[in-house]
This record gives sequence, C-alpha cells and structure tokens, in this order.
Amino acid sequence: MASYDALRAEFEAFAAEQIAPFADEWDRNGAVPESAIRAMAEAGFLGLSIPEEFGGRGLDQRGVMLLNMAVGEACSSMRSLLTVHLALVSETIARWGTPEQKTRLLPDLASGRKIAAFALSEPLTGSDAKNVHTRYVRDGDRYRLTGRKKWTTFGQRADLFLVVADGEEGVCAFLLDRSKAGKSLLLGPLDGMLGTRASLVAEMEMSGCAVDERDVLGRRGLGFLQIVNTALDNGRFSVAAGCVGIARAALRAAAQHANTREQFGSKLRDFQLIRRRAAAIALDARTAALLCEDAAALRDGGSPKAIMRTAMAKYHASAAANRAADHAVQIHGALGCHESSPVQRYFRDARVMEIIEGSTEMQELLIGEQAIKNPDLIID
Repeated sequence: MASYDALRAEFEAFAAEQIAPFADEWDRNGAVPESAIRAMAEAGFLGLSIPEEFGGRGLDQRGVMLLNMAVGEACSSMRSLLTVHLALVSETIARWGTPEQKTRLLPDLASGRKIAAFALSEPLTGSDAKNVHTRYVRDGDRYRLTGRKKWTTFGQRADLFLVVADGEEGVCAFLLDRSKAGKSLLLGPLDGMLGTRASLVAEMEMSGCAVDERDVLGRRGLGFLQIVNTALDNGRFSVAAGCVGIARAALRAAAQHANTREQFGSKLRDFQLIRRRAAAIALDARTAALLCEDAAALRDGGSPKAIMRTAMAKYHASAAANRAADHAVQIHGALGCHESSPVQRYFRDARVMEIIEGSTEMQELLIGEQAIKNPDLIID
C-alpha cells in the first residue's frame, strides 16, 4: 500500500481537478453526472476498502478516512456516494456476506459497474430504525418485499439496494437487484433537499419485489442487530471524515475572503472578531480530524472501543462542520448567502450531516449512556 502521504496527495489532487470545479454546478442541477461517477470508479475509489481478491484496492480505514476528507472538502454530494456505496453496502457485504455473495457482488461494486444504495429510512421511520414498516413474506424459495423507503441517497442511480424489512422471521436485510425487480419497484426523485442536492435522493415503492433466498444478507432475524448496526457504524465514520472536509473547505474560503476583502480601509483579516471566527473554524477542523484519526486507528486495530469512538467522531465532526460553515458565511457577509459563493453550499450541506447516519440527539444519548456506564470507553 502507498504511504498515507501519497494517498492523501492522490485523493486531494483528484478532488481538486475532477470534483471541486464542478460542485456548485452539480448542486444547482440537482445531480452528480454519470461521467463523474465513472471517474470515481476508474480511480478505484468506489472499491477503496474492498479486498483485492474481489477487485478492490484493499485499503484500511485510515485510507478510507483520507478519501472521505478529500472528497468531502470538494463536494458533499459526491462524498455521499462513498458513504452509501462503499461504507453502508459494500463494506457490510464484505463483513457479513456469504462467500457466494462476495464473489458475485463485490467485483461489480468495486469496479463501479454497479452502484449500491442503502434503503432503511421510511416515511414514518427515521431515528427509530427498528420500527420498520416495509414487510417481507416467504414465497417458496423467494421473499417478496412490500413497502416504501424514503431519503435513499443515490437511489435514483443505484443498481443494487440493501433493503431492511420485517416479517415472520424477524427483521432481515435483503440485496435487491434493480434489474430484476421490474414494475414491482418504483423509484422517484426527492427534489427540494436543503443540502447534498446532487446526491440523487430517491423514494422507493416496492409492491411484491421478488428476492432470492441467496440474497438475504446476514442471519435471518438479525437484520438490525447485525447488518444495520454494522452499516451505520461504517456510514458514521464516512460522514465524520466528510465533515472534516467541509470544515477545511470553510476555513480555506474564509481565509481567502479575509485576505482580500477590505472594509473601513482595512483587510478583514485585521479585525479581531474575524480572527476569532477563523480561530474557531481552525480549532473545529483540527479536533474533528483528530477524533476521526483516533476512530480510524481503533477500527483498523479491531478494538471494541471503535464503535463508541466512531460515534464520538461523527457527533463532534458534524457539529463542527455546522459551526465552521456558519462562521464562513458570516465572514463573507451577503456574499455568503448567494450561490456565487460555495460557502452557502457548505452551510446547507453541513446541516444535513447532523441528521444522517444517526442524528446528533441519538449520538448524544449513546455517548452519554456509555460515558456513565463505562467512562474508559470515552477517556482511555
């Protein structure tokens, strides 16, 4: 594996050349173009952490972190593809899939020949993810899925869906192939999003979608405890690192504006209140990065503390991104409220991050509970 410095340089160069110059346009158009997804695939990013035996690059979690930071700094919508395709679905299949599932699915996911999405949230189910209303019924050697999923990131584009449903065997996770679903699967765009507007969010309606028995992921009845918990843990790590990217982007934009804009005969950088805001952004960006680095090390080491530290990284980094973007908009003044400046996009994208993959409130409950029960998980 290349050194981490070399990986960071690779990821940042790609993001600067092939993502950042187009991010505002994608945001306005409400879609990441297919050509950009292809470029990510050709660079090997969609299979970054998938084992080499299945066509991936086999990188560890620190490498995944560096990629999410770089892409997150350039465009949160594109970074969301890494979250759903790589973290939520591909890494979860790599962890819990059968040998047959891995051999059949991971090569196409690693190469980007197929794009994956995670179908958990529903119109009436958000943070209470265990309370799924989508149902499955056994039909011979198949299962049939019926229900609605909402807020499915990259669902408009996905070829493979990891669908969570409840039924007589308990909550199960199913791998639904879009090409085989036919008219029993309807997908519609969810426009009007506050942030990550280009992430091709969809609403799904399933009316008896047939899924083969071989496409049950993990143990029957443990779809939540085994699959959803693993997927969300992976997703939180991706989002946390992406939030570091947002904070870094906010700092760069704020610094550039403060160094060029003049008011009352002085550069903005000379005003103490502007420096205070810049200091706050810098501190948030760095502390969020350190928490992500801590989580990456624990995840790569297989530590039992990794889940809690990942939750802490996501909790802090998403809040930090919001504060950083808020300061950047304020430093820009009216310009920060207009689409001609990317800081308004950072502001909108950052707001989404405190909701997805476990809201700030849910992370507070989780961290607070563990802090009282087992402080060593937090401070050691």
